[in-house]
Amino acid sequence: MRRRDFIAGLGAAALPVAARAQQRMQVIGLLNPLGQTSTFVANFFRGLSETGYVEGRNLAVENRSTENRRFDQLRSLADDLVRRQVAVIVASSTPAAVAAKAATKSIPIVFAIASDPVEIGLVASLNRPGGNLTGVTTLNAAVAAKRLELLHEMVPTATSIGVLFNPTNPVDTASEVKELEAAAQTLGLHLLFLNASKESEFEAAVATVVSQGAGGLVIGGLVGGTSDSLFALAARYRVPAIYSGSRAAADGGLMSYSTDFADAQRLVGAYTGRILKGDKPADLPVQQVVKMQLRINMKTAKSLGLNLPLTLLGRADEVIE
Repeated sequence: MRRRDFIAGLGAAALPVAARAQQRMQVIGLLNPLGQTSTFVANFFRGLSETGYVEGRNLAVENRSTENRRFDQLRSLADDLVRRQVAVIVASSTPAAVAAKAATKSIPIVFAIASDPVEIGLVASLNRPGGNLTGVTTLNAAVAAKRLELLHEMVPTATSIGVLFNPTNPVDTASEVKELEAAAQTLGLHLLFLNASKESEFEAAVATVVSQGAGGLVIGGLVGGTSDSLFALAARYRVPAIYSGSRAAADGGLMSYSTDFADAQRLVGAYTGRILKGDKPADLPVQQVVKMQLRINMKTAKSLGLNLPLTLLGRADEVIE
């Protein structure tokens, strides 16, 4: 044995048992349909680091992403993580959480979702999840009706509004449709439902909004809330649109109404670290991030020729000039 290896071994032996356990390389599976460049990844690892886990030092990550937002691929990806016997599966969306739950009843799962986890059958209750799942919900799908109301306030003469969904995300879509239809009836609006599961389908959907005479567009969850191509298409076709992504207005979209995703994603990382240290998902209450923020891009509004109501601007959390 080399001298430096012998000395290193003595050093490790001198550490407390708990410290040696944390230094062992843990392997987690990240089931993230939006890919490794999404903001989820950076915020998630920030939360993990708060519990002492750093990728490459005491943590290895098996990343699994879908192609072109094809959420129907998630179940096979979840099955692969189960075969690899990862310590925890992290699901970064509702479709990912549903797929992970179907794949295993034993491996802990930590989710970040936009729907009610009790209503869709992920957990028994928020306070006592039971089973092998817990995580964070933003309830972002539950405010789809509010997005429609805000868009209607911005374009009050519109009698028809387009709604763009990802058809491979049926769970969140069902929740949003329910909310939107109730709000549309109250507002006296006709809804034009459109589908797009990848960027190559965005233009046809936006063009349909124009050809059908709809006065605006609500972008459903997991379609492309921060997609530059969607912003460009909405500008080119002169379609006022509201997005569910928190960065949408800052990145060029007209308006966004969303929760603080960054904090929710950080909390998922913190929960994952706690489970790696021995906490059980059944004992960790599902956390809710419920504060919503309205952001409006004035430059985009002017380019669309919109005169924004002062009452709407006054309620905005951020007005981007």
